[in-house]
Amino acid sequence: MSDSQTNKDQQKHQQRQQKVKEQVDAKVASADKVQGIFQVITGNGKGKSTSGFGVVARCVGHGKKAVVAQFIKGMWECGERNLLEKAGVPFEVMKTGFTWETQNRETDTIAAQQTWQKAKEWLTDESIDLVLLDELTYMVSYDYIDLEEVLEAIAKRPKMQSVIITGRGAHRKLTDLADTVSEVRNVKHAFESGVKALEGFDF
Repeated sequence: MSDSQTNKDQQKHQQRQQKVKEQVDAKVASADKVQGIFQVITGNGKGKSTSGFGVVARCVGHGKKAVVAQFIKGMWECGERNLLEKAGVPFEVMKTGFTWETQNRETDTIAAQQTWQKAKEWLTDESIDLVLLDELTYMVSYDYIDLEEVLEAIAKRPKMQSVIITGRGAHRKLTDLADTVSEVRNVKHAFESGVKALEGFDF
C-alpha cells in the first residue's frame, strides 16, 4: 500500500471517528440528571448475578457503600460473597436457598420475607450507595414478596441510591420503572452438555 493510500485511509478513519466523538459528546452533554440508577438484569442466560456483583465491586472500589440481599442461591458457597464480605460488604442471605429443594411454600415465604425486610431497611438508608437484590424476580413471580411493595420501596428510596435487581422473568412493572434494563440471552450453556458447575467459575 502506498503512502498516499495510507494517508487517505487514515484521513477517512479520522473523519469517521470525529463524527462518532461528536455524537458521543453530544449525548454526554445532554445527560444532565444526577440521581441513583435502578437497573434490572434479566433473561434466561448465564451471568445476571455475576454482572450485579461486578457493579458492587466497582462501587466498593470507589470507596462507596454497597449491600447485597441474596435470594434463591443464598445457601450456596459463593465466591463473590466470600470476597465482598472481606471488603466489608454486608449480606442478607435467604436461609432456605433453592425453593425446589425445600418444596415448602410457607417456609420459603417466611425466609423470603425476612430477607426482604432487611432489604427494605437498606432502601431507606441514605448512607447506602448501592443495593443489590439478587434473584428477587423469583420471589415476586412466586408471590413470596408483593410486587407493589417492591415497586413502592424502590420508587421512594433516597435520590442518590442505586438499585440492581437480577433474575429471570422480571415483571413488566419492574422493567417499566427501571432506568436501565439488560437482558442476558442464553446462546449455549455447558450444563446442557452435562458439564458440572465449576467452583471459581460458576459459583
